[in-house]
Amino acid sequence: MTRRNEIPIALWKRIEPLIPQVKPSPKGGRPRVSDQQALNGIVYVLRTGIAWEDLPSELGDGSGMTCWRRLRDWQANGVWHRLHQVLLATSPQF
Repeated sequence: MTRRNEIPIALWKRIEPLIPQVKPSPKGGRPRVSDQQALNGIVYVLRTGIAWEDLPSELGDGSGMTCWRRLRDWQANGVWHRLHQVLLATSPQF
Protein backbone atom coordinates (compact mmCIF):
# COMPACT_ATOMS: atom_id res chain seq x y z
CA MET A 1 0.00 0.00 0.00
CA THR A 2 1.30 3.44 -0.88
CA ARG A 3 0.82 6.77 0.81
CA ARG A 4 -1.23 9.35 -1.01
CA ASN A 5 1.84 11.21 -2.32
CA GLU A 6 4.15 8.24 -2.79
CA ILE A 7 5.29 7.13 -6.23
CA PRO A 8 3.72 3.70 -6.93
CA ILE A 9 6.22 0.81 -6.82
CA ALA A 10 5.54 -0.21 -10.44
CA LEU A 11 6.32 3.32 -11.63
CA TRP A 12 9.38 3.58 -9.39
CA LYS A 13 10.79 0.41 -10.98
CA ARG A 14 10.65 2.17 -14.36
CA ILE A 15 12.20 5.38 -13.03
CA GLU A 16 14.99 3.91 -10.89
CA PRO A 17 17.28 2.86 -13.80
CA LEU A 18 17.29 6.45 -15.07
CA ILE A 19 18.94 7.80 -11.92
CA PRO A 20 22.74 7.52 -11.71
CA GLN A 21 24.21 5.66 -8.75
CA VAL A 22 26.14 7.81 -6.29
CA LYS A 23 29.05 6.32 -4.38
CA PRO A 24 29.07 6.95 -0.63
CA SER A 25 31.48 9.60 0.53
CA PRO A 26 34.74 8.13 1.87
CA LYS A 27 34.50 10.70 4.66
CA GLY A 28 31.38 9.04 6.03
CA GLY A 29 28.68 11.31 7.34
CA ARG A 30 24.94 11.14 7.41
CA PRO A 31 23.26 8.27 5.54
CA ARG A 32 21.99 9.35 2.13
CA VAL A 33 18.23 9.69 1.64
CA SER A 34 17.19 7.16 -0.99
CA ASP A 35 16.41 8.41 -4.47
CA GLN A 36 12.89 7.03 -4.10
CA GLN A 37 12.31 9.02 -0.91
CA ALA A 38 13.77 12.16 -2.50
CA LEU A 39 11.51 11.78 -5.54
CA ASN A 40 8.50 11.36 -3.27
CA GLY A 41 9.47 14.60 -1.51
CA ILE A 42 9.95 16.43 -4.82
CA VAL A 43 6.55 15.28 -6.07
CA TYR A 44 4.95 16.32 -2.77
CA VAL A 45 6.38 19.84 -3.02
CA LEU A 46 5.37 20.17 -6.67
CA ARG A 47 1.85 18.86 -6.07
CA THR A 48 1.13 20.94 -2.98
CA GLY A 49 2.99 24.12 -3.94
CA ILE A 50 4.62 24.41 -0.51
CA ALA A 51 8.07 25.90 -0.05
CA TRP A 52 10.95 23.42 0.02
CA GLU A 53 11.72 24.24 3.65
CA ASP A 54 8.12 23.40 4.59
CA LEU A 55 8.34 19.76 3.47
CA PRO A 56 6.95 17.83 6.47
CA SER A 57 9.61 15.64 8.10
CA GLU A 58 6.85 13.19 9.10
CA LEU A 59 6.70 12.04 5.48
CA GLY A 60 10.17 10.54 5.82
CA ASP A 61 11.34 11.87 2.45
CA GLY A 62 14.30 13.84 3.76
CA SER A 63 14.49 17.59 4.20
CA GLY A 64 13.25 20.07 1.66
CA MET A 65 16.86 21.08 1.02
CA THR A 66 17.83 17.46 0.35
CA CYS A 67 14.97 17.07 -2.12
CA TRP A 68 15.78 20.39 -3.79
CA ARG A 69 19.45 19.43 -4.19
CA ARG A 70 18.50 16.07 -5.66
CA LEU A 71 16.17 17.81 -8.14
CA ARG A 72 18.97 20.25 -9.05
CA ASP A 73 21.50 17.45 -9.53
CA TRP A 74 19.10 15.37 -11.60
CA GLN A 75 18.28 18.37 -13.77
CA ALA A 76 21.99 19.05 -14.36
CA ASN A 77 22.55 15.40 -15.33
CA GLY A 78 19.58 15.19 -17.70
CA VAL A 79 17.76 12.76 -15.42
CA TRP A 80 14.69 14.95 -15.06
CA HIS A 81 14.13 15.06 -18.83
CA ARG A 82 14.38 11.25 -19.12
CA LEU A 83 12.17 10.82 -16.05
CA HIS A 84 9.62 13.19 -17.57
CA GLN A 85 9.49 11.08 -20.74
CA VAL A 86 8.81 7.93 -18.70
CA LEU A 87 6.07 9.68 -16.74
CA LEU A 88 4.40 10.93 -19.90
CA ALA A 89 4.49 7.47 -21.45
CA THR A 90 3.38 5.67 -18.30
CA SER A 91 0.74 7.62 -16.47
CA PRO A 92 -1.73 10.29 -17.53
CA GLN A 93 -1.93 11.53 -13.91
CA PHE A 94 1.49 13.17 -14.25
